[in-house]
Amino acid sequence: MTLRATFDEDAARYDRARPGYPARMFDDLAAAGAAPGATVLEIGCGTGQATVPLAGRGYRIVAVELGAELAAVARRNLAAFDAVEVVTAAFEEWPLPGEPFDVVFSATAFHWIDPAVRVQKSADALRPGGLLATVATHHIAGGSWTEDFFAEIQRCYARFDPSTPPGLHMQTARDIAEDDRELTSSGRFGPATFFRYEWELPYSTAEYLDVLLTYSGHRALPDAQRSGLLDSIARLIDVGHGGRIVKRYLTELRIAQRVR
Repeated sequence: MTLRATFDEDAARYDRARPGYPARMFDDLAAAGAAPGATVLEIGCGTGQATVPLAGRGYRIVAVELGAELAAVARRNLAAFDAVEVVTAAFEEWPLPGEPFDVVFSATAFHWIDPAVRVQKSADALRPGGLLATVATHHIAGGSWTEDFFAEIQRCYARFDPSTPPGLHMQTARDIAEDDRELTSSGRFGPATFFRYEWELPYSTAEYLDVLLTYSGHRALPDAQRSGLLDSIARLIDVGHGGRIVKRYLTELRIAQRVR
């Protein structure tokens, strides 16, 4: 099983635990030229964490999701919206419809698509002048995630996950570069515009373990290693932090216009 397929193993947990996206992001998308009523192709909708806000703003959406269980939950979450269709398929293999889209949108999923396909096929799916909007989510310093806490939790990972890189440090938003080279080098898109949102989300110990179990790397660990890792993180949060932490996120919206 590929890592990107692990998300479908527990769609209910994914729907329950995964955080959504800042409302301002959807406002900025509209202001950048994706007016409500536009046609949107969404790549990798999951259970609809971004699809529901898009649909609520009046977009007409075809959402392509690899995981059958994730897609089934997304359909239930989007049942009130007649202008949304959820298709179960790998984007790389899905035949594009004859009518192009105004927007291709992908929230925390574009990096899972085959690099040899994702940019060119996204451009092919768009009308001339259409927009490719991709969202990346980064874990950054802030909240409980000081250097001390990060060092403590990295020791948990180093003990139970041998793939943990040595010498990791806590990044700030300033450490994470804006990058549109893949888009511009294709010749299909102009330079991207970036919008960034820093925000925090509190977690109880149980809530934090819940969200960890939606991450592909954690799900792919052997059972004994995963249990040991989660137990050690739970003890760290319960004993050292009173059973509650605050995680700081950086959400980055990247928008580029199809030029060819």
